[in-house]
Amino acid sequence: MAMGHRWRIALLILVLAGIAAAGIFLVSPAAAPEGAASPPPSGSHHVTVTDLLGRNVQVRLPVQRVILGEGRQLYLVAALDTDNPIQRIVGWRKDLIQADPDTYSAYAKKFPRIADIPTFGGFEDGTFDIEQAIAQKPDVILLNIEAQRATDDARYIEKLAALGIPVVYVDFRHRPMENTEPTMRLMGRLLGKEARAEEFIAYRAAQIRRVADTIAAEQPPRPKVFIERIGGYTEDCCLSFGNENFGKYVEVAGGTNVAKGVIPGTFGQLNPEQVIASNPDQVVVTSANWEAYVPSGHWIGVGPGADLAEARRKLETYTRRPAYTGTRAAQDRAFHAIWHQFYNSPYEFVAIQQLAKWFHPALFADLDPDATYREMHERFLPVPYEPGYFVSLDGATPAASAAPSTVKAAP
Repeated sequence: MAMGHRWRIALLILVLAGIAAAGIFLVSPAAAPEGAASPPPSGSHHVTVTDLLGRNVQVRLPVQRVILGEGRQLYLVAALDTDNPIQRIVGWRKDLIQADPDTYSAYAKKFPRIADIPTFGGFEDGTFDIEQAIAQKPDVILLNIEAQRATDDARYIEKLAALGIPVVYVDFRHRPMENTEPTMRLMGRLLGKEARAEEFIAYRAAQIRRVADTIAAEQPPRPKVFIERIGGYTEDCCLSFGNENFGKYVEVAGGTNVAKGVIPGTFGQLNPEQVIASNPDQVVVTSANWEAYVPSGHWIGVGPGADLAEARRKLETYTRRPAYTGTRAAQDRAFHAIWHQFYNSPYEFVAIQQLAKWFHPALFADLDPDATYREMHERFLPVPYEPGYFVSLDGATPAASAAPSTVKAAP
């Protein structure tokens, strides 16, 4: 009898051990379905966040593994995850190394692992590989809002949601003056960097006020400004901005964007006759180092560590373009070039300060946008500052520095 009792106890122990082993197997990461999201870290929890399209999205926080729908979203991540902005990125598009190779090199120097981050195709052109993305087990995929139509058409959101991978939309490009703060706040929450996000938001707002408050108080005469968008990226004439992005920056900085009444949205194009008829007092070209896209092109390589003498030489050629024939800008050599990527980052306040400096040099004599950007790097970014983001022609005499009566009205 005692022998049978001992056998029953032994059998019970074996059964319990088998159940425990099976349970361990069932919850182990290796046994998870292929393509499922990564196992939750200790202390994680699900919350509902609202993205920049107004979608309510369930996300497990804090996010540990993120795919960037655009490599230049590093500008955002770096301002929050400053100690190591690469650590959570498990995939991105390769646009950063192509559109901003000098910034990529600066980060690669400090964070060599950046070269190992898998690259993906885009949603807009249909080259995004959903299986490749799933294999990285991301906690979230970050997309710019212009990807919405493509993701809706291909039902990417539903496919990823079925695997527990949420998609969150952000925006620095279409309405940056309105959407930068909520984007920073959203990303701060995703990364568990809420206090850092609020610090950056406050800094950005204070830097914009340095211009906006002065313009509101002094009400200076506004020069007419034409923004030539992506100068040298294409040979097409007169791409520009409507009343958003750089078009809005011009207005905040005390200028009048001559394209705002012509281009209904954020981006668009004027013809040369429209530019000539608007008779801009100043021309600002957004450009960058685009050797990867247009080898030996007419782009002006402003950006970190730029050769400003070479940039100025290239800028000089723009004064001879047919669209500027006879304009006040051409007569006064009031041509400037500025880093294009200010249009797609939370650093746009630097562009606003530089535009104000060009439009109203006497009014903003004590404002130093270069020092502002250097300070921002020291406070919020992990890489050292290298100047070279803006350049003007030698001998430029901006109309805003002249008497108000000399600024011609549009014909």
